[in-house]
Amino acid sequence: MSTPGSLKGIRVIEIGTSVAVPYGCQVLADFGAEVIKVERLGGGDDARAWAPLSKGVSVTFLSLNRNKKSVVVNYKDEKGKKVLEDLIASADVLVQNLRPGALAKAGFSWERIHEINPRVIYADMSGYGRTGPRAEQPAYDAMLQAYSGVVAMTGEEGGAPARVPLSMMDMGTGMWIALGVFDALRRRDQTGEGVHLEVSLLQTALAWVATPLMSVAAGSPVPKRLGSGFRGNVPNGAYPASDGYVFLSCGNNDTLYRLLDAIEAPELKDVPEFADNVTRVNNRGVVNERLGAATSRFTMDELIERLDKANVPHAAVNTLDKVIVDPQVQAIGQLEEMEHPQLGEFTIVNTPITFDGEYLEHTNAPPAVGADTASVLAELGIEASDIDALLEAGVIEIAEGDAA
Repeated sequence: MSTPGSLKGIRVIEIGTSVAVPYGCQVLADFGAEVIKVERLGGGDDARAWAPLSKGVSVTFLSLNRNKKSVVVNYKDEKGKKVLEDLIASADVLVQNLRPGALAKAGFSWERIHEINPRVIYADMSGYGRTGPRAEQPAYDAMLQAYSGVVAMTGEEGGAPARVPLSMMDMGTGMWIALGVFDALRRRDQTGEGVHLEVSLLQTALAWVATPLMSVAAGSPVPKRLGSGFRGNVPNGAYPASDGYVFLSCGNNDTLYRLLDAIEAPELKDVPEFADNVTRVNNRGVVNERLGAATSRFTMDELIERLDKANVPHAAVNTLDKVIVDPQVQAIGQLEEMEHPQLGEFTIVNTPITFDGEYLEHTNAPPAVGADTASVLAELGIEASDIDALLEAGVIEIAEGDAA
């Protein structure tokens, strides 16, 4: 079962590539918006070519582009420019993440977009923000992890810095895009006017590091790398079992004492370095070494069973093959099968929210490049003969099977 989203009837034009804008627009599509993905000639979205591939289809692209339509048009050509103008005139929202200034250079500044459609909401994404010495520079997720301090805080103490191996800045920015569009739609309901909203990877990155950044601003030392540890309390992190690792956290002495009894190490209660949380934080090396020696005497299953009984917060350090089949993951129903014309059934991860217990409904698999060019242009009132002429002139591309 699924539930329709509240954005049905809202048209979104996505001029996006890679991760951030495609993810944000997929969220809007999951909530019911009609998302028309405008792609470039000669391959479309860069992510279509990213590894890994399943039967020639990029899994990355699959994960970011469901419930959308694909239109391929060269809007740098005068005839293609008119097509994009018509699309904008028909839209409620325009979202883009091209290189800084690229869309404006093609003739689509905010002023021009607002002139074409005063009610359109323009979500404009950049790497470093609209002002400052790096405003014109391109940026990617890993760069902003490094630039914002995340990489310097990640990894083992004394070891090399490490990035988080996820597109956390991109996907986080996509979430801000979606949230901003929801607010902008409410504003438009009140004023009748569209709005120019701006987001950037740097702004998202600073939001993620808000607490340590504020701590440094308040005079605290620059955080060191702690591996899986946490600055606020100890023990907190991954501790070894004989056949893997278990993540555990003790926020107070009562929980710590239950842990020590569970792992048959009650003598550690009397070790001075274990006295209280502040003492443990200041002596995390000693605490982690002594706890690790105790936990490593058990297998993961044995350790998890003991922690369950002792009511100590914990989680197995799972690999993704275990996550897929995990009973709790299966129980919440967020992994779902979807039909793809080339792949057959494939697994998607639903937008992480339910309404009255139901996830949002899905209309179609991620589209082939240009799958909807002809049909969308026909909806704009462009005659079939004119669509054929645009195709002949190389202004648009049409996937096999799409017809006006």
